[in-house]
Amino acid sequence: MDLDSVKVDPAHHKVEFENDQIRVVRWVVSPGDKTAKHSHPASLIVLLTDYDGRVTTADGKSTEAHFKAGAAMWREALTHVVENIGQHPMEGIIVEPKKAASPRP
Repeated sequence: MDLDSVKVDPAHHKVEFENDQIRVVRWVVSPGDKTAKHSHPASLIVLLTDYDGRVTTADGKSTEAHFKAGAAMWREALTHVVENIGQHPMEGIIVEPKKAASPRP
């Protein structure tokens, strides 16, 4: 089943830029809101706001995560649901590479 975030959850995910190398997705989740179940490939995440979320993975396990605005991290591919458990909207950018590996050493 195709669980591409922008296809199954357009209320929270929007493509900002795309070419043959990358796709850049902006996501926004309001306080108390949950995303639909969706997937991401391995990607770079940059948080534009503080993040106070509950992440439930495809196996049903939930964990809370808390990060500050400006945090950047690499995340392996996953399928999940995100719930904003904070008091403010959460917003971030996902940079999804389209090629398997970089030619840089």
